[in-house]
Amino acid sequence: MALNSSGDNRTVSAFTSKLTPAADICVGLVILFVGNGLVLVICYRRRKKMVGSELLCVNLAVVDFLCCICFYPLSILSSFHHGWLGENITCVYYGLGCYIFGLCGMFTIAAISIIRYLKTCHRSVYAVWLKGPNIKIACCSTWLIAAVWSSFPLFGWGEYVPEPYGLSCTVAWRGYHTSAKDAFYVICSFACFTMVPILLIVVSQCQILYEVSRFSHLLSARHIRNNLRYAEKQLSVMFFCISLGFIIAWAPYTIVSFLFIFHKGSQYMAPESFVFPALFAKSSHIYNPFIYFYFNKLFQKELRCLLLSFWPRSGGNQVGVDIAEVHQYPIHIQLQERGCVQKKNVDLSRVITHSKSKSKEKEKEKDKESHANSNHVLSRPVYACWGTTAKNAPTI
Repeated sequence: MALNSSGDNRTVSAFTSKLTPAADICVGLVILFVGNGLVLVICYRRRKKMVGSELLCVNLAVVDFLCCICFYPLSILSSFHHGWLGENITCVYYGLGCYIFGLCGMFTIAAISIIRYLKTCHRSVYAVWLKGPNIKIACCSTWLIAAVWSSFPLFGWGEYVPEPYGLSCTVAWRGYHTSAKDAFYVICSFACFTMVPILLIVVSQCQILYEVSRFSHLLSARHIRNNLRYAEKQLSVMFFCISLGFIIAWAPYTIVSFLFIFHKGSQYMAPESFVFPALFAKSSHIYNPFIYFYFNKLFQKELRCLLLSFWPRSGGNQVGVDIAEVHQYPIHIQLQERGCVQKKNVDLSRVITHSKSKSKEKEKEKDKESHANSNHVLSRPVYACWGTTAKNAPTI
């Protein structure tokens, strides 16, 4: 299938020059890069404290970040060019990569929903099966399944072609009418690799919300404070928002693509009716970091520590300038502090010497009393005669 005819190229060029979504895509790309980059940095900083289920969040952040780095710049360049930039090779590269990362993100959110469901409703199963190694296997499985299924068009089952607005490439949904292989691939892509994960996400999240609300109502009816499961409730709400945002973002694009299957004509739908659902679907990579930072207090704490770790480096020279300008006051304060320290030392020495002198005086008094008692008992007449002679000695 050819990429575009000359008439289609003129139509796409006129539409993209009128719409010019390049600036919006650039802003979204910067936000996506910064947000998911911060998530990965924070996850790396607390890698030793992470539990097994948080690896899926890291996997989702990796998916969003790599989409930002590897594929979206090509779409931005095509938007400036007012048409798809490159030939069939770049189209296959973009379509294959975006489909792999899209499926991997969907499978990751489905795995998160199932794990949260088991942890909330079936703790015994979660404790036995969902440990650290099994979570890692689940992460690797999402990448493996997504890569295998996305590579089928490379072997004749389906095809990657530019989308109607000409700024990105995707699966040839109209291939449903060309051959049995293409029809099989398109139907399985919608039924098994789109609807089944979405149903798992919806059912799991609804069960989680029901269980959490029921437990909270039960505790409140018994007048028991629900502080122990507050963190669990916050995580449930966070993952619910991630799942709901993903479904809301991709639902318009899925519906439009599904309708695109059953129409043979290429001009049944205006390009703007396809470009907005596609851009809205790609926005799902942007707001996931904001959900992390809003609901997860550990992420907020790590982000605050990360920002504070860079703050002294930027403000170190300013402190030195302030000290140089007002150098008299620190010296004066320092002298006062030294004087206070000297006074404290003098007072301490006086206390110590005074206590020592008191102890020595007590010992002398004890010695005198003991000596006087001994003289009084043993030789009292001699002491009296010696005393009289000593008194009269100077007068002789």
